[in-house]
Amino acid sequence: MSVVRPVKANRLFTMFAYGKRMSATMHQLRRFLAIVAVLCGLMWASSAQAQNCGQATTQGTAPASWETYCWLNFTNYNDTTARSASGQNLSFALPDGSTLSFNVRVTGGTGTAFNSVTAPTWTGAAIGNTAFIGIPGRPGLYTAAAGTRTIALSGISIIPPIGASASIYSFVVADAESSNGGETIRMTTNGGSWQLLDNVPPITGGTFPTLTGVGSSNATITGVGGTVGAHILGSNSPTSVTVETVAGGLQGVMFAVRFASIRLQKAIVGTRVNSADQFLYQIVSSANNAVITGGATSGTGNGPFSTQALVMAAGLPIILRETMVAGSPSALAQYSASLTCVNTAGPTRAALPNNVATTSFSLGQLEFGEALLCTFTNGAQPRVTLRKALTSNGRRFAGDQFTVRIRQGTTIVASSTTTGTGATVSAGNTGAVQLLAGQSYSLDEIAAGTTSLGNYAAAMACTNATSGTGTSLPTAMPGSITPRAGDVITCTITNNRRATAVLLIEKTSAVISDPVNGTNNPKAIPGAIIEYSVRVRNVGNTAVDSSSIVIIDDMPPNMAFATGTPVTFVNGTPASGLTAFNAGTMVRYSSSGVSGPFTYAPSGAFDPNVRAIRIAPTGTMAAATSGTNQPSFTIRFRAQVR
Repeated sequence: MSVVRPVKANRLFTMFAYGKRMSATMHQLRRFLAIVAVLCGLMWASSAQAQNCGQATTQGTAPASWETYCWLNFTNYNDTTARSASGQNLSFALPDGSTLSFNVRVTGGTGTAFNSVTAPTWTGAAIGNTAFIGIPGRPGLYTAAAGTRTIALSGISIIPPIGASASIYSFVVADAESSNGGETIRMTTNGGSWQLLDNVPPITGGTFPTLTGVGSSNATITGVGGTVGAHILGSNSPTSVTVETVAGGLQGVMFAVRFASIRLQKAIVGTRVNSADQFLYQIVSSANNAVITGGATSGTGNGPFSTQALVMAAGLPIILRETMVAGSPSALAQYSASLTCVNTAGPTRAALPNNVATTSFSLGQLEFGEALLCTFTNGAQPRVTLRKALTSNGRRFAGDQFTVRIRQGTTIVASSTTTGTGATVSAGNTGAVQLLAGQSYSLDEIAAGTTSLGNYAAAMACTNATSGTGTSLPTAMPGSITPRAGDVITCTITNNRRATAVLLIEKTSAVISDPVNGTNNPKAIPGAIIEYSVRVRNVGNTAVDSSSIVIIDDMPPNMAFATGTPVTFVNGTPASGLTAFNAGTMVRYSSSGVSGPFTYAPSGAFDPNVRAIRIAPTGTMAAATSGTNQPSFTIRFRAQVR
């Protein structure tokens, strides 16, 4: 038993009925019909001109691939022409530059068979109400009266744009109304077998018409009573499709093409380098670099900014790219860029970009059924500022200065050296340095001039003006940081002077003689005599604890200690303050290395068994009084190259 439904006439017939309800005179009615005829003539005069197709604006309960459907707009459909022996030739400009063409011939009945109408075709239709909402144009072919009507589409072809190749596509037929008891939609194709693409739920309940023939070239939707949903079927690459509608009241169908779709969007992380910066994001043809679709950011928000999904009906290789909008104060290089594409309709093919650092990517041809969502994510390249500070007790010595550095490996990216005296720090600030997102950098300081960092305890503190990036900030010296896009990081190295003895040790060597050249430009060849010098300085402002200095030197391999040459001690300027040196009591030797024991007695002129020397002068080493007045001493001894 069919459900009782309100009349779902199109707007033209609604106007006519309204005219009758107003009891117009015959003269007025004829005049009205004449005006309608003129209007219809104007509308249908361009029946062979290219129309277009469009996507729904809202998904509703449609599947994830909803944006791959481009619904044909039948605004130029002319029922009179379509019912003629030769039918009506129609062509549709598709979004990717392809052209879909076919001939539509309608048979059955004696009067108007179908009218092109908007979606939803009526208030109880599933498509347009529960899913695929906001389809533009006039996608529905809606019966004008009860009975059997046939729509024969022949010569279906898609001509791809230049640079593209023909591809598999799905030609889609959908129940545009609601098939109730006594109503059917029969579909025949010479292409791929009919496949069920989607079931669109009814506006209430969960009842659907009966569907048979899926997997074959003939499929039938058989109506049932009540408020019902709709079926959407597709056949791959047919050249002819026939749809027979049997309407108890009214019946409607819609057509679409479906190959693949892609939506390109833009997201911005953090703040722009300049608030006036804007971006273009585009899908272009690989063949001629022509822009197929695109968009531009606006305002100062982070987006995402998006294009409408582009339905591809041909194998057109495409490029995804972004540039700056003309007039933007900043260059694109001042932003990090990454591109990620996901297939919202299912598993993602391996060739899709995933967080690829690029501003232009050749995506190639879309694959049938893909519904890609691609996102360019930009963030201002991270900016890091490193600066120097001192606590209120200031410098240890008046001339102390410091150089702060941002390094990548051994490369110094930025540095700045302080000036000033006491607790005043001038300079020592790198300013905001643009770095590369995802790269590792070191933040540190070195002493400038005669300064010794040993006189200071250093601490590092960092802040990030951009929240939510997840960048780990260093808290100790030296610091390591891997900034991310959008980061605006400021790090401060603060030094607090300390009272301590700070010993600096420097070891040098010089060739004294060799068996060939003697003392005239000698070389470090076997038999050569090498003199080692170990210089010790106290650069701290505190004297060294009495008799606490112990120097242990590892004898280099293939060297024999020169037993006949004494270990000597020489005071520097100013003098160390240590007691008089006695090599006999203050120097010990080890044949086992630096771990000792230091009980070995050297023998012969050159003893290869000496593997380490321990020197322990006595007394109290004086403190430094300035950055240049630093007590010191030097220990010297010799060895022979073996």
